[in-house]
Amino acid sequence: MSTCAADAGHGDVFVMWKTVSEDCNLACDYCYYSTCGGRIGRRVRRIDSALLEKFIGEYMAYASRRGGVATFIWQGGEPLLAGLDFFREVVELQIKYARPGMMVSNAVQTNGTLIDEEWARFFRKYNFLVGVSVDGPKEIHDARRVTGSGKGSYDLVMRGIGHLRDAGAEFNILTVVHDGNVDKGRELMEFYRRENFGYVQFIPCMDFRAQEPDRPARYQITPEQYGRFLCETFDVWYNDGRPEISVRFFDNVLGVYLHREAELCIHHRSCPKGLILEQNGDAYPCDFYIHGDYRLGNAGTDSLEALLASPVFDAFLRMKPALPPKCASCPWLRLCHGGCPRNRRWGPAGEALDTDYFCAAYMRFYGHAHERMQKLAWETRKNWMREYKATGLKWPGRNDPCVCGSGRKFKVCCAPAAAEISR
Repeated sequence: MSTCAADAGHGDVFVMWKTVSEDCNLACDYCYYSTCGGRIGRRVRRIDSALLEKFIGEYMAYASRRGGVATFIWQGGEPLLAGLDFFREVVELQIKYARPGMMVSNAVQTNGTLIDEEWARFFRKYNFLVGVSVDGPKEIHDARRVTGSGKGSYDLVMRGIGHLRDAGAEFNILTVVHDGNVDKGRELMEFYRRENFGYVQFIPCMDFRAQEPDRPARYQITPEQYGRFLCETFDVWYNDGRPEISVRFFDNVLGVYLHREAELCIHHRSCPKGLILEQNGDAYPCDFYIHGDYRLGNAGTDSLEALLASPVFDAFLRMKPALPPKCASCPWLRLCHGGCPRNRRWGPAGEALDTDYFCAAYMRFYGHAHERMQKLAWETRKNWMREYKATGLKWPGRNDPCVCGSGRKFKVCCAPAAAEISR
């Protein structure tokens, strides 16, 4: 189970590559992409070297003209099946085509079972961010995340995490919330604390195939269950106003209270512009929409500019803002922006017939957390202003941009917090 493609960010065009297509050494029954059942076959599919070089050269040139940031995300299936030599080739090509001053980032989402000392040293050396899928303690994790023979993967995953820690490689945890752990929010939070997992992301389990975007999605948990889960885990996360674990969803909500735009695509104002590339180079706008109707072209035969200029891409980007009527009067719209288009029902003319399936869950959570989020945002602003004041610099003018970087005028952002600490 991978993270959503659009979670990569919203400033620059990012690239997510399905490194080995659907090939995976696990047989998680809830995976929305892989169907191989943990049985890979004699030969793992991987990106052809000529295709890899063509695209990396084009993308690095494109990124250098637009801010100098190139973001690569390597997913699957299980991307580490491509082998360490493949990823060495990736880094060599990135170095070859990088322009002076460019910032190149790599992230890989893995089930963690194949990570050994050599992989961990590589990730540390080249600053890869490693996302590792862990659904909770051993008995929870092993119930769903199994090999093709049905054996649990927990011990292998924790061994891989140990190698990452020993090497000093950066990693975070991805937990799929399903019917086996949705009622165990406090237990999960205690597990993260006990294992010293500092960065965690939740993905609600949705039973659909990415290759069938027009088939109505089914869900393994209800909005009521997910709303209760978010409230329960938030109560632990809040920790009397001193969060100790970074939970991506809660961090994003707090960011909105601090006048930032949400990072997660599901709650962003618009879907980001990124390319999801199949192992053979076929390009799509989202990894929830890997289907012929949404194919943008092929990175081996089409230019990057042509892929990004596809009218299919434009049509896809119009889906997120096409909100159903209920959203217009919602008091929490600024926090959710209608959720994910994949979770809505659509009419024949492309109209949204209903809200995100998890709308009730989000509304329950927003109401539950509102006062504490306000308080936490206020304390955060005061801490920022204390740090700024310690530099000896004067406060900006009321109509100047706020020093916190929100883009708002100082008077409507951090000026009240600055006034309080100056009394």
